[in-house]
Amino acid sequence: MTDRENKIKTIRFDHPDYIPMMFCINGACWNHYEHEALFELMENHPLLFPGYQRPKSVNLDFSGTVACKAQPFTDDFGCVWKTAEDGITGTVVQHPLADWAAFAYYTAPDPETHMGLGPIDWQKEAENIRRAKEAGQFTAGGLRHGHTFLQLCDIRGYENLLFDMEDEEPRLWKLIELVENFNLRIVEKYLSMDVDMMGYAEDLGMQIGPMLSQKNFKTYIQPSYRRLMKPAKEKGTMIHMHSDGDIRLLVDDIIDSGVDVINLQDLVNGIDWIAARFKGKTCVDLDIDRQSVTRFGTPAQIDSLIREEVEKLSDPAGGLMMIYGMYPGIPLENAAALMDAMERYMPLH
Repeated sequence: MTDRENKIKTIRFDHPDYIPMMFCINGACWNHYEHEALFELMENHPLLFPGYQRPKSVNLDFSGTVACKAQPFTDDFGCVWKTAEDGITGTVVQHPLADWAAFAYYTAPDPETHMGLGPIDWQKEAENIRRAKEAGQFTAGGLRHGHTFLQLCDIRGYENLLFDMEDEEPRLWKLIELVENFNLRIVEKYLSMDVDMMGYAEDLGMQIGPMLSQKNFKTYIQPSYRRLMKPAKEKGTMIHMHSDGDIRLLVDDIIDSGVDVINLQDLVNGIDWIAARFKGKTCVDLDIDRQSVTRFGTPAQIDSLIREEVEKLSDPAGGLMMIYGMYPGIPLENAAALMDAMERYMPLH
């Protein structure tokens, strides 16, 4: 069974051979750890990094992105970003519509040439997906992270947006339409390439509770989600939704929008709660803790966490994937222990 076949069987509850596991090393890590140590970690874990060959060099140039500390970055919507750490996505410090007076002259970027966070060559993107499909790889397209709610926050400012919702500001509907129409064209572009899955990544949760009320989510955000996911659903393309934070109050509405795979954080939402809500019903792409156990725990505690999650969430029929994002600060021995545990508990049989 190929990796692509295994992942599709996992999502469709069709008895995969193993739990798909992904370990992502953030670009900032290359400024904080010895490159040789990171190379060795990847070489020593072939199940997480199949076919890995160490590169001759690592590109540490983040210029022209939201992850460059040398200069602010202005995205396609006119939002100005700053970061304090190369490789770490920054935060928006200037909002183009902080004052609604500017809306009369405000226009969306061109989806034929831009993705929202910079230019894109669609012909090259289609070629890359075509080659991946020919190689038997699982293919995915996706909107930029923060495509709807966070995009509105970036354009208006978080507090302004929440007041707009509470005040039932009529111009907000026109702004939502502007953003949605741009996003819809991106979705259509990827669907025309026959990708296996479409991603709709957007953080909606805080440490405790969501960033907006359930009422306002259902009124202003969920309708866009449904319209953006509808073409993928109609085409039979699998739909993946990511959100950091505590999204328990919103998750039913998120799933009802058309989601096949929900990517949410483990400890902030609760392993037992996730199991009760999703096991055997909706595929979970579990985002492994980055705040406590993997950062401050022991290798034994890390192994225990992964074992507990697999025992409580996995099923021979499928429905569980797992992903970890490594950022600066985690001890390398903990990173190694996590990689070991992920490979140890991958098999389902």
